[in-house]
Parts: sequence; structure tokens; C-alpha cells
Amino acid sequence: MSLALCVVLLLTAPFSAPGGQGTDPDPTARVAADPAAGAIQLVDATAGSGLSMVTTSGRGPSTHILEVKGGGIALIDVDGDGDEDLFFPNGATLLAPDAGPGARLFENLGGLRFADITDRMGVAHRRWSFGVARGDVNADGHEDLFIACLGPDTLLLGEGGGQFRDASAQWLPPDEDWNTGAAFADVDGDGDLDLYVCGYVEADPVRPLPPAQFKGIEVLSGPRGYPAQPDRLLLNDGSRFLDVSAERGIRTVPDRYALNVVAADFTGDGHVDLFVGNDSQPDTLWVNDGKGSFIDRGTPSGVAINLDGSGQATMGIAVGDVDGNGRPDIVTTNFSSDTNTLHLNLDGQFFDDRTSQFGVGAPSRTWCGWGAAFADLDHDGDEDLLGVNGHVYPQATKTLMDSDYRQPVMLMRREGSRFITQEAGLGSHVDRSMVMADLDGDGDLDAVVLELNGPVRVIRNESAGAKQPDGSVLVRLSDATAPGNRSGIGSVVALLDADGKAIARRWMVGGGPFQSTASRDIHFGVPVDARGSPLTVLVRWPDGTQTRTPLTSGSRVVVEHAAMP
Repeated sequence: MSLALCVVLLLTAPFSAPGGQGTDPDPTARVAADPAAGAIQLVDATAGSGLSMVTTSGRGPSTHILEVKGGGIALIDVDGDGDEDLFFPNGATLLAPDAGPGARLFENLGGLRFADITDRMGVAHRRWSFGVARGDVNADGHEDLFIACLGPDTLLLGEGGGQFRDASAQWLPPDEDWNTGAAFADVDGDGDLDLYVCGYVEADPVRPLPPAQFKGIEVLSGPRGYPAQPDRLLLNDGSRFLDVSAERGIRTVPDRYALNVVAADFTGDGHVDLFVGNDSQPDTLWVNDGKGSFIDRGTPSGVAINLDGSGQATMGIAVGDVDGNGRPDIVTTNFSSDTNTLHLNLDGQFFDDRTSQFGVGAPSRTWCGWGAAFADLDHDGDEDLLGVNGHVYPQATKTLMDSDYRQPVMLMRREGSRFITQEAGLGSHVDRSMVMADLDGDGDLDAVVLELNGPVRVIRNESAGAKQPDGSVLVRLSDATAPGNRSGIGSVVALLDADGKAIARRWMVGGGPFQSTASRDIHFGVPVDARGSPLTVLVRWPDGTQTRTPLTSGSRVVVEHAAMP
């Protein structure tokens, strides 16, 4: 599948001034339900898809903290045909942490069919792996993969056609820690991709801590009791990554149990910030000073803790504009006997916990949440919330722990000012990671789900409201002014109606739902009353310039940011 090309011109009209002021069109996102859409319908389409893989993360039942996190997923176009292929770094076992069954690469054939092309890669990655980030670090036009591991991390440079070269020794500074989530982003504004890596705990595969207690039941230990590992900020100098964590502010806070990171402009000042989800501790919001140095604004902004004043056990992170004020809000998925949390971004400086108001909290109390994402699944113009769940303790039951080990998919349909929990009908699993993209080219969003020591699954969107051919817009960014960041990580994309009012906004983020990499494609559902009318895509690029392109619903376009003549 190839994308139609739409080249747009640079404009000088401001997208949004810091603090929410400026001449930007009305930032209030439309919430217009389509009465014909009905319930969201998702179907397990794994059978016959060719996506045949069972993941490895230790052995079940889990007895060590290393075994419970699972691995990530990268959406990556390895063959240059415009669609999203799938990479799974995979894990290993306690007895052989450096000799797992190996990473897997699947080519997208279209129609939710995939072919295993692992043998084309040219490298065999077998380390125990967790998070994975995708980006073109050497600006050669081929996408590369960073893999966070137990022990030394891995950097695979893409060479086209699904082939990679292991460039870890050349590019990565020495590191023996257990790292989890990772995100590429241009934090210093020089046009190439830098890297943030989450450090978790110091854990020996063969010497775990003695068992702990949870609700009176003996369970595996961690993360408390283990020493925390440091996060790292790595700057790209064109031929290698330099560890600048100390001089750029990352060492100003104590090490925390970091699991996941999303890079986006949370303050609205045009610079990429970093939101880090920490396990059993307050989260971190690294605010960029505009020169690639950071200060933690998690606690002062209110986003580090929930309304009760507690740090949570954050795994998944979803970013979307829930209240329509044009700023990125954050949903975090958390451990069981707690709730998932919605923090509204009030003004780029302060966040407010509105979990209960929007109906996000109570249904999630019995879940142990992992990968999550906002997505307009029914094409009514607002974003729904999809996520995956599964406990870490194999002995978990509703009777013993108020939560089962195998858990259902979280499906929350947006209706007006609340999220309404809907049965997904996809069974119960011990899921960890999830990514979303239009994998079959029909204009709506599908999902790929990774289960802990279980089969990878592909979920097809069959919602009635998403099946009209003019019900969506798909946008891919191409920034010729920054070849290392051609996909425009850090950009803000708005879809405007015929009157210039914002239907919705999206953020091109680095990182992803949980230890994974989000799609390069920006997806908008289009409300019924806007279909067939002139629409505009307005992009604010990382360098602060804006582009506009006219289109109609049902379009699939590449928006280019070209250098000034």
C-alpha cells in the first residue's frame, strides 16, 4: 500500500502561542456522536493472518520480577512500501538471559496478512529485551531500532529491504543496566533524533529477593526492595550517542523505577518534553528549557501523583486531547486495586486529576493495566480509549486479590463528556504491549497485542461507524528540513473543518503505549456533519513553522515540510 502524496506550503500564521493565546482557530474539539455508529466492534483476526509468534519472557508461572514485564512492539516500514511492518524484540529466560529464541520481523502484506521475514534481517538479536524505539538515527532514509535490554542495549541500523546491521558498539555508550521503555525525539532542536532510556531495577536473574506479601498472599518481590537504575538521556552527534544525563538535568532527581516514556510538547512552547511513567513511585515530567536541558515539573504541575496525593505504578501512557482545549492530556494505566488516572492539561503548566469525572477510574480498579492508546474507533470525531490488562502475580484471583490473573481488554467508548466502558468481547489474557495503526488500509485503526508468554494477536476494527469510506483522514508527516527526524516527532497536527474550527488534535510522539513505538500515521475520525465538506490539516512542526493542506474526508496524505527556497 502506498500513500498519496500531498505537498503543502509554509504559512506564517501562528499555530498556537505559549499559554494558549494567539490567532489559532477555535481549539475546542468537536464532540459529535454518530447515531448510526452504535457500539464499537473489535474482532480477533489472528487466525489466517500469518502473525504466528508466541512470546518469551522467562517461564510461567512467573517467580522473578524479570519475568513479568514482557516485551515491546515496533511499527516500522522496513521495505519502504508505506505500510507498517511489525518488529518484536522478544525475551529470554532466567537460565539463559542472553540466549532467547530471538527477535522476529513480520512484513505487512495488506489485508491484515503478514509474512515472517526474520531470516532477512541479517542479525540475530537474542538478548532478553523489553522496550523498542524506532527512528532514523543516521539520517540515511532507513529506519533503525533501539532495543532496551537486560544488560547491554542494542542498536540495529536499517539498510533497506528488512536488513539490519548491529551498530551497538559504535553508537551506544557502555551500559549494563536493566532498561525498559525508550523514546526517540529531537530534544535539542538540531534536526536529528536523540534518545531517552528508562532504567528500572538492579536484578540478578539467578538471585531474586525473597518473596513479598500482597493482600496477605506470598508473591514475587519487586520493584520495592531492589535498587533503582538510572534513566539516561543520549544526544545524537551524527555518528554516536553521548550520555549527557548529568549535564542536562536528568540526574537532579533520585533514580526511580521507570517503565515507560512518551516524548511530546506538553507545555505548548514548541519544545519536546518527556513524560516518564514510574512503577510504585511518582511519575516524572521533564520540561525542556528549549536547549535540550530538563527540569522535573512532575510534582509542581500535579501530574506526578493522583488526586489522593499518591504515586502510582504506571505502566501504559496514552496522550490525547480529552477536554478539547488543544493541549495533550495524559491517561496512565496502573496496578490493580488502584485506578487508571486521567490528568487534564489545563494550560501547559498545570494538570488536574479528572479520573472520576470522565468515568475512567472505577471500571479499572480490578485491572492491572499496561499498553493503552487513544483512538477514534467509531469515527465520530472524538477519541475512545483502548488498553490491555493482565496481572503480574500468577496466583491472583478475584477472591484473593480482587483481580484475576487473566483479564479482559479495556474498551472505553467516548460518549459526550464521559468514557463508557464496553465489553470488548476478546476474551481474557495476560497482555502487556499494544500498538495501533491502520494495518489493512481501510481507513480505521486496528491493534496488535502482545501477551506475556503467549501468542501475539491482531485485532481488526469492524465498528459500523468506521466503515464509511469518507469517515477518516490519515496523515503522515515528512520533514525534509530534518532528515534525521523526517517523521516529525514533536509535531502537533490539527484537523480543521470548513469554518476553520478544530475538529481534533493529535501529537506525533516518541515512545508509545508501553515499551513500544507508536505509529507514524496520524489518524482522525471525521464526524458525519463534516464529511464531504472541505477540511484542512494544520501542522506545527518541531521548528515552529506551520503548514496547511486542504483535503476532504476519506483522504490519505503525506504532508511535506520543505526547506525554504
